[in-house]
Amino acid sequence: MKKSPLARTAGAVAAKSLALSAAAALLLTGCSLKEPQSGTAAPAASGGAAAPAPATEVPSLEGKTVGIAAKDIVHDFSRVVYDAVQARVKELGGKVIATQAEAKDDKHVSDVENLVSQKPDAIVVTLGDKTTLTPALKKVDEAGIPLFTIDFQSEFSANNVTSDNWVIGSTVARTLAEDIGGKGQVLVSNGFPGVAPCRIRYNELKLVLEDYPNIKLIQPELQDKYEGTVEDAKQQDNDALRRLPEGQIDAVWSCWDIPQIGAAQAIDTAGRDEIKVYGVDAEPGALDMIADPDSSYTGTVAQQTKAMGAQSADNVALFLGGR
Repeated sequence: MKKSPLARTAGAVAAKSLALSAAAALLLTGCSLKEPQSGTAAPAASGGAAAPAPATEVPSLEGKTVGIAAKDIVHDFSRVVYDAVQARVKELGGKVIATQAEAKDDKHVSDVENLVSQKPDAIVVTLGDKTTLTPALKKVDEAGIPLFTIDFQSEFSANNVTSDNWVIGSTVARTLAEDIGGKGQVLVSNGFPGVAPCRIRYNELKLVLEDYPNIKLIQPELQDKYEGTVEDAKQQDNDALRRLPEGQIDAVWSCWDIPQIGAAQAIDTAGRDEIKVYGVDAEPGALDMIADPDSSYTGTVAQQTKAMGAQSADNVALFLGGR
C-alpha cells in the first residue's frame, strides 16, 4: 500500500480564557513520527488567547494543592497529559492529588466529588462525558474551587486547554477525501457525541464532505466504545467487511486512534488493501502501523500532549496568582 510521506500543520490551541501555548497538531501519514521529524508548529489564532507568559513569570504553587481528575490513562494522549500536569504542578512547588477513572464515567464523577471534599486550591479535569460529568463540575463551582479542564468544554471551567479540533477535523477529512480521489464510501466510528473534540471532528468531516458530493458515509455508522475498544472495533469492522464486499468501502474514519487500530487489524487480515484508515492522537500503535507499508492505517493527527498538560498547570498558577 503506497502512502505519502508527509507531515502538515493541522491546527493550534483554542482557549476559553487565560493564556496558553500554541500546541500544534500535525497530520502524520506514511512515516513513523514518535518524535516529529518535520513540520512546523502553527501559531495561536489571532484574536484568541493571549501570548503565553514566559516561564519566569509563572507564579509558584508552593503551599497550593491541585486536584487532578482524569477520565483514564488507557491511551497515550490521556496518559501523557495526566503525567505532564502532575510534573508541572510539582515543578512549580505545588502538591498534587491525582485520580484517574479507568475510563469509567461513574468513577470519574465520584473522583471529582471526592476532590471537592478535600478542598484543593484548584481542580484540573481531563476529558469526560458532558452529560454525566456536568453535575459534578457544578459542585466544584458551588464550592468556590477554580476549575480547569483539558479537552473538555464546560460553563464552569475557568480555562480549557485543547487543540483546535475544527482544524484537526477538517484536515483529516480533506486528506481522506483527496486520498480516495474525491469519490467512494466511508465507514465511520462515531460513539461519543457527548465528547466535544469527537463531536467537533465529526461535524467537520460532514462539513468538508459537502464539497465532495461523490463521497458518502455508510449507514449505519459504527459505535466505538471506551472499554475493550480495539477488540470491539475489530469485531465491528469484521462484520462490516463481511456485509460490504470489495468496492463498497474506501476508507474508515474515527475521531481517535484506538478503535482504528482494531479496524486496521481487521482490514489487513481480510486482505482488503483498497481501504484506508484515519484517526487522531498519534497513538504509538497507530504510528507503528502507519510506518508499515503493508498496513491499511494511512494517517493520524498528533497533538502536543505534554505542552497541553504543562500549560494547564501554568494556567492554574497564573489564575491563583491573580491573572
